[in-house]
Amino acid sequence: MTLPVHHRPTRLLERTFPTLSWGEPAASEIDDLFERMGRFLEAASMAPTVSGIWSPLADMHETDDAYVVEAELPGIKREDIDVEVSGRELYVTGEFKEREREGVLRRGTRRTGRFEYRALLPVEVKAEEVKANLADGVLTVTVPKTQAAKPRHVEITEA
Repeated sequence: MTLPVHHRPTRLLERTFPTLSWGEPAASEIDDLFERMGRFLEAASMAPTVSGIWSPLADMHETDDAYVVEAELPGIKREDIDVEVSGRELYVTGEFKEREREGVLRRGTRRTGRFEYRALLPVEVKAEEVKANLADGVLTVTVPKTQAAKPRHVEITEA
């Protein structure tokens, strides 16, 4: 989910409203509402879905030979990730296990638990030749296209 960036150089109380004569209490309540909504949107963007499964941020791009998916999975071990290709679907699933900590956690914004990324590929692919690599917290999955999926230049002849 992409959220808009909220730039607020001044507080609502410092703005002037020439046609409205809001008093201090009303403007203060609205300003407080803006603050709470900002915190809510920030927390919602980090929260798992209703089912408790979250989806990692990922990009998919196409080359002449393959589809390449790059998914952000920082801190997740290779053995905790599963990559499957079935027909035209790519599934990346796994779990980010929360580590034990000493003391009291005061604020937690890192996602933990089960995750899932699904992509429907436009054409049939060579499932047996799919490669996956995890480096620097980024999982790169390369899914080769079948021969029929590759673009081919057709020469036009005169009749």
